[in-house]
Amino acid sequence: MARRVTRARKGGVQTATLIPGDGIGPEVIDSAVQVIEAAGGRIAWDVQLAGKAAFERLGTAIPDALLASFRRTRVGLKGPLETQVGRAGYRSVSVALRKMFDLYANVRPVRTLPGVRGAFAGVDLIVVRENTEDLYSGIEHQIAPGVVESVKVITARASRRIAEYAFQLARRERRRKVVAIHKANIMKLSDGLFLACARQVALRYPRVKYEELIVDNACMQLVRRPAEFDVLVLENLYGDIVSDLCAGLVGGLGLVPGANVGKRHALFEAVHGTAPDIAGKNLANPLAAIMSGAKLLRHVGQKQAAGRIERAVERLLRQGRVRTRDLGGRATTRAVTEGLIALLH
Repeated sequence: MARRVTRARKGGVQTATLIPGDGIGPEVIDSAVQVIEAAGGRIAWDVQLAGKAAFERLGTAIPDALLASFRRTRVGLKGPLETQVGRAGYRSVSVALRKMFDLYANVRPVRTLPGVRGAFAGVDLIVVRENTEDLYSGIEHQIAPGVVESVKVITARASRRIAEYAFQLARRERRRKVVAIHKANIMKLSDGLFLACARQVALRYPRVKYEELIVDNACMQLVRRPAEFDVLVLENLYGDIVSDLCAGLVGGLGLVPGANVGKRHALFEAVHGTAPDIAGKNLANPLAAIMSGAKLLRHVGQKQAAGRIERAVERLLRQGRVRTRDLGGRATTRAVTEGLIALLH
């Protein structure tokens, strides 16, 4: 991906950090950039390496130049980044960035899209996940041979503000209900604190219905009656798992955008992985990255360009002629990109 020159915000142009990512990341992010530009998005991209690509080239997965860029721009679009599983190595870059910039709310809208075959119709929900603590605090150690302890951290401050975010979002989006998802029947102190904070916040929003569900029951209800859900608020680990489950209700991770939002910064990303088996083969579904780019445009006030992209995605899917393999088609990444650009208006 060619580096685009950074410009200060001037004449309606928004500077944003662009992280191509690993695996299929550069392909889907390049598609997103092309569609954003074709839709009239006024973004000047500052391209920065992170993850495996940065580690191999620079010896660090989170270069100082990336951090400096994001501090300056306060908004970014990120491709998937490789995280090593079950072995020594660098920790998750995505988790690190969320903590460094206090991107405390992970927001994933999940809805049925036209022309996409799925087990359910009428799914339209938003997963709001606390993004900075819980088991993702990364506090773990071996206390004896063959025995490892991980520490789950839940604080009143983080629990209150994620509940506040969920209720504010519900009110702003005219949503009818917020459901707090927990396991307080077993983790009475940690999840109990999370619930107590959610209940306190709910009292300030009497026009938004408030409910609670134990996480295992919530998963069952989601795969039986997903249309009954609206806004879900969860701790970090539950939110990570449940948001992927919800993506499966509407056609998979290739269709779900995501955002990591804090008070000063916001980082937008597709929620899928790096898919190294198809990297560089022009086979990846770019729609999640493209729709994440549309969310970035809305965040910076470029709503008309965002709307053009969202309408084009729906038209492309409704037509059903251009689909990648994960959606039952044979189209390439490039074909989807070109098809979307042709539908922009």
